[in-house]
Amino acid sequence: MTKFEPNSVIIRLMNYNWQHRNWPNFKYEADRFDAMASQFREISGQSTGVLLGLSEQAQEESLITLLVVELLKTSAIEGEMLSRGDLISSIKKNLGFASSAVAVKDKRSEGIAELMVQSRRGFAEELSETTLFDWHNLLMRGSHGVKVGKWRTHAEPMQIVSGAMGRETVHFEAPPSERVPAEMQKFIAWFNATGPKGAQPLTNPILRSAVAHLYFESIHPFEDGNGRIGRFIAEKVLSQNVGRPVLLSLSSVIEADKKKYYAALQKASQSLEIDDWIVYFGDAVLQAQRAFVQTIYFSIKKSHFFDQKKSLLNNRQQRVVSRMLAEGEDEFTGGINARKYQAIAKVSKATATRDLQDLVEKQILVSKGGGRSTNYQVNLEES
Repeated sequence: MTKFEPNSVIIRLMNYNWQHRNWPNFKYEADRFDAMASQFREISGQSTGVLLGLSEQAQEESLITLLVVELLKTSAIEGEMLSRGDLISSIKKNLGFASSAVAVKDKRSEGIAELMVQSRRGFAEELSETTLFDWHNLLMRGSHGVKVGKWRTHAEPMQIVSGAMGRETVHFEAPPSERVPAEMQKFIAWFNATGPKGAQPLTNPILRSAVAHLYFESIHPFEDGNGRIGRFIAEKVLSQNVGRPVLLSLSSVIEADKKKYYAALQKASQSLEIDDWIVYFGDAVLQAQRAFVQTIYFSIKKSHFFDQKKSLLNNRQQRVVSRMLAEGEDEFTGGINARKYQAIAKVSKATATRDLQDLVEKQILVSKGGGRSTNYQVNLEES
């Protein structure tokens, strides 16, 4: 939790990396991470190759699934819930994909979707203060009470804290606001100098991405949204290295074990020696890559299944099964019940029950649970 703490009695755990005399000269054994870089490039090539082998519709579906999951998870890390439907509509609109003309109600979803597409399209561009301010404006769309598109200026310390009032534990404290403009100028210069076309290129994508994320989070330049923008920066690094927008959802891995992420970040903030942080971050990147490869194979399996079974379904059943298959793999496992079937197909309870039973008899759905808790899942094992 980010918190401004002007007056309370606080337990301070450590000095911070930005207080060290050699800040921001991070120390690490570069050769130690060569194998991670090789794995990253190998999986990146594999996922791109498999994706390009899909039909245009399947490629679109896989990409949208990836982007939606990334935006849902990066917001969930910060305790913010977004509308999946609004995200899908906004992403399709920004990518120029065909979409029904549904008004987007959630301005936060609209803004972060635009940010996602904008950052991916401009992955090769140098980073600038203007870019970061534009990102922050988009990220904070629909938010209130936050200084938007500007560095923080408050006099109170910017802290990550936990614990009871008056006995808080400070996990991290960022540099004072008065230092932020100069610190960010140095960060931006470092980012561009270490890029593929920079004066001092850092060619290991895992290494540069891990350092960039930690460096940015250590400064914590905005009043809010630092974690999300820090993850966009990390993915920008990875995209620059492979020469195309990366196919992974880093936030999904982080959100799955937030405690591990914050523990690694806290430890890294205490010192300029960051080998352990790079190990953690590199593992997270590789996990995210492998997860997207599985997402692609899941899309192939779904498409094959629907092609096989479509002729066995009436129009209502086609609509419902298609909707179930459109969900991402995580959401897909939740299945459907009679009430949801009624809402999607716009039919009576009796018709919904009859249609569901027919789908079970045809082994297209399998039932789970019993009584009122009965739900149905697509039987992909039959494909």
